[in-house]
Amino acid sequence: ALTATQTALAAEHAAVYGYGVLGGRITGKRRTEASAAYDGHRARRDALMRTVRDLGGAPVAADAAYALPFAVTDTASALRLAAVLEDRVAGVYSDLV
Repeated sequence: ALTATQTALAAEHAAVYGYGVLGGRITGKRRTEASAAYDGHRARRDALMRTVRDLGGAPVAADAAYALPFAVTDTASALRLAAVLEDRVAGVYSDLV
């Protein structure tokens, strides 16, 4: 359980970073959605940190930066990155379950 929780925490760290990058490239309604997703990933990251501690572990730290799968230069690429981030996090959470 601890290993899977740490892996989910690492994925949330990466998602928070990714949403920080893509948030600056989105406008309008999509920006509001991206902001809500960012806040949700931060909340889940914080909850996972507490869970790791409750399981007797030390939470894995976030990396200083993460390699993005492609350049995020506009709204279209930002939305594509959001989809990639959500797919990656979903895969990790399926392992956690």
